[in-house]
Amino acid sequence: MAKAKWLVEICGLPFTVCRLKLSPRVVIALLICGCLTLAACYKKPAAMPSDSQLKAYDTEQDWNDPQHLIPLNYLQAEGKRVFYNNCVWCHADTTPAGPSNRGNLTPTPALMDDGATLNGLSDEFMQNIITLGGSAMGRSAMMPPWGRTLTPDEIRAVVAYARAVAQPPYRPPSSRAKDAD
Repeated sequence: MAKAKWLVEICGLPFTVCRLKLSPRVVIALLICGCLTLAACYKKPAAMPSDSQLKAYDTEQDWNDPQHLIPLNYLQAEGKRVFYNNCVWCHADTTPAGPSNRGNLTPTPALMDDGATLNGLSDEFMQNIITLGGSAMGRSAMMPPWGRTLTPDEIRAVVAYARAVAQPPYRPPSSRAKDAD
């Protein structure tokens, strides 16, 4: 009886179990059954995102493939914030508020993810066209200068965001030179 009482007190079962005079084997069997029942009820966690998404500060849904998420670092995530506050109205087909104004502009501005157009431009050129506006850079006067609205860091962030979401993906000039060799 002393062993049964010891097991019951250690396992935290109610003292009424001792009055039933259950053997230690029965108490252990009940504990095992209880643990197995709880284990069977355990809900498996949802699938974990890929390793790159775990390390990402934010993600952006690929505009051409909604199933694909593009991981963004801190600078690119800041660029995404600036883009959705200022640039989305002309450089996307849709906005969080509905259709964009892009179709009403002549010439039609490049989409932010248009790698075929933007990948050929240097970071410096992109920063200058954002800062100074299109007409100062020999492009469309419809592109306003953002240099007095956005900080230089925000402008660099927008360029980093454009590079991150570009389709085809952006490859820096140094990696292009290595591929040519």
